[in-house]
Amino acid sequence: MPLTNKTILITGASDGIGKATAIECAKKGATVIIHGKTQPKLEALYDDIMQAGCSEPVIYPLDFEKMTPEDCVTMSDVIKKEFGQLDALYNNAGWLGASSPIQHYDIKLWHRVIQINVNATYMLTQACLPLLNHKGRSSIVFTLDDDKNTAYWGAYGVSKAAVTSFMQILADELENSSVNVTGLLPGVVNTAMRTRAFPAEDPTNHTQPEEVARAAAFLLSAESKTINDKASHGRIFKLDELSK
Repeated sequence: MPLTNKTILITGASDGIGKATAIECAKKGATVIIHGKTQPKLEALYDDIMQAGCSEPVIYPLDFEKMTPEDCVTMSDVIKKEFGQLDALYNNAGWLGASSPIQHYDIKLWHRVIQINVNATYMLTQACLPLLNHKGRSSIVFTLDDDKNTAYWGAYGVSKAAVTSFMQILADELENSSVNVTGLLPGVVNTAMRTRAFPAEDPTNHTQPEEVARAAAFLLSAESKTINDKASHGRIFKLDELSK
């Protein structure tokens, strides 16, 4: 299995894409560190992974809204103590906030969305970089979102644009390291977040989280270093590019 003996940290693993990716990576042999803020959901995911006969996952509950740099350093220290290094990081956690015109957008809500989607992602990635930049190949994958630069997307649209820029800057800085940095655009996926954003939408033809999980697991593996003889580092992949 391509992820055997690999340790992978997955943020936002409580639901949707993150949950499906945790299960997929575990089935491919990885030990997954599953992050989320809701302990019962993480425990249910733990049970699912164990019942599938996979390696025992590690639950790490942490509320991104309240997270500090010190919390991230503590997480990094725990991972180093238990595993020695990290083989992949999947920056998947995100929060929709509210659909509202800028003129009326609640300022406190704006700060909460930016904290969860941007600041927490930055702090966690920074703390994990020493664990990822080792002699073996490692990966950082970001769940991205495009076409959110229109009316009423507010803080979410701004935050996802910021995460895309962050991914590209990080990839440029790590160009000569052992860390492969990529982004994944999953498109329209049947998740609770999508339902909250578009409650009247018919989900029948939406992509399922399991399909996204297969693509994410591939990007998190060393196999993604080159795709069709072209370096993947710094690239943003649409789901259909990895599903062919």
